[in-house]
Amino acid sequence: MYFISTRGEERVTAAQAIVQGLAKDGGLFVPEVFPTVSREELEEMLGMSYAERAAFVLSKYLEEYDKDGLLAACEKAYAKFEGSDPAPLVKISDGVYILELFHGPTCAFKDMALTLLPYLLRTGCDLVGIKEQILILVATSGDTGKAALEGFKDADGVKIMVFYPDDGVSKMQKLQMCTQEGENVNVVAVKGNFDDCQTAVKKIFNSEECKEALLSKNTRLSSANSINFGRLAPQIAYYFSAYLDLISAGQIEMGEEVNFTVPTGNFGNILAAYYAKKMGLPVGKLVCASNKNNVLTDFIRGGEYRIVGRQFHKTMSPSMDILISSNLERFVFELSGRDAPLTAERMKSLSERGTYTISPKEKEEMQREFFAGFSSEDDTVETIYDLFTEIGYPMDTHTGVAMSVAREYFEKEKDDKRNMVIVSTASPYKFPQDVLYALTGNDVKDSFKGIKRINVLTAMKIPKSLSGLRDKPVRFKTSVPVSKAFDEILNFLGD
Repeated sequence: MYFISTRGEERVTAAQAIVQGLAKDGGLFVPEVFPTVSREELEEMLGMSYAERAAFVLSKYLEEYDKDGLLAACEKAYAKFEGSDPAPLVKISDGVYILELFHGPTCAFKDMALTLLPYLLRTGCDLVGIKEQILILVATSGDTGKAALEGFKDADGVKIMVFYPDDGVSKMQKLQMCTQEGENVNVVAVKGNFDDCQTAVKKIFNSEECKEALLSKNTRLSSANSINFGRLAPQIAYYFSAYLDLISAGQIEMGEEVNFTVPTGNFGNILAAYYAKKMGLPVGKLVCASNKNNVLTDFIRGGEYRIVGRQFHKTMSPSMDILISSNLERFVFELSGRDAPLTAERMKSLSERGTYTISPKEKEEMQREFFAGFSSEDDTVETIYDLFTEIGYPMDTHTGVAMSVAREYFEKEKDDKRNMVIVSTASPYKFPQDVLYALTGNDVKDSFKGIKRINVLTAMKIPKSLSGLRDKPVRFKTSVPVSKAFDEILNFLGD
């Protein structure tokens, strides 16, 4: 299978797409044709383990990768997760379920892909014949950074560097990153927000001058952000797995449509659900849940993507504090009928004028696929409190946003009787102060005291990776202006 750029100037193999991360024209790689999963294949997947399901879905896209190698890599990756199931489905009420994606090494859904990406990248380099050292460059709003660091630590022939907004991640997220072990890792704070970090990283990827400077150090760039198809592809698998689990539990019949609500910042997680639908998974409505930074809600409702004049908000769900949703480009490309010049024109307009608008026909098509809503801080707190009071289930703040918007959907679309799966993207223990406040109304300054109190209140098991974090030394303390990001990369690589 080949992959093409959303901006039309490149066609590459799957291995090349994963190794490059970003197309040379600045676009994102998408499959030239979407593979399909038949009803018979879905029935075969019912008896598979999660790792087998993931390997099967990946093999549809990564045709030049060895199938046995993919399966072995998936089994190794998901063996790192706590519990017997990497992506368990929990019934909340009749017709409503939560898909828990936070049982991996860093307690966030990014682990579902980033435990696997080192294999995909290393194998991709071998397939393409690349001998240089690979530098993984990551911009993070909190979770991707730690998951990528953990996935790539001490990997042969790879270095990884993470940029995060200085005041734009939770204390626990910052501590997870800045105490990271490994001889090939580096973490740098940027004085700005996530969009500043992401823009800086994209400029480096698109700069020939930067690429030449890195090649002089025998280094090539790649990405672990969801702009890299190798990050996006493993996420498609858990939508298939959730659907199959509903069938196995006798909650739906094969072929029955299911809705998904996804807390959304960079649009990658919900795009994976859309891709699963394109492959033939019976998906109904995709509910896009935003926090106070509701640029996606406004776009899906109104048809205009506008960041100019919009205030950036720091919220209790920091992984969604994003105004420029990179993966939306992939969806807009599909929406346009795969019109690459038009997609390039729209992305240029966003870069230069801070806005672009889709056609009324495209807007109508988008609204057939998506429902959009957003949750205020107060609504998120109230939702977390309500669910715990009602059934004793604790949620993190991002899942609280999703549940709040799902409730809005239930209220507005009362005739829609399809089952709803709400995607839970992080452990409550990753955001202990905000979760404790939502559950009890009490503030606590120390994250570890917050963890202890949540544990006493909920009896939810504390993840091993967080319980030992307090005693780990802080290794990374550098903070720089956005303009100095590339200088830090060169310093990291050395002579």
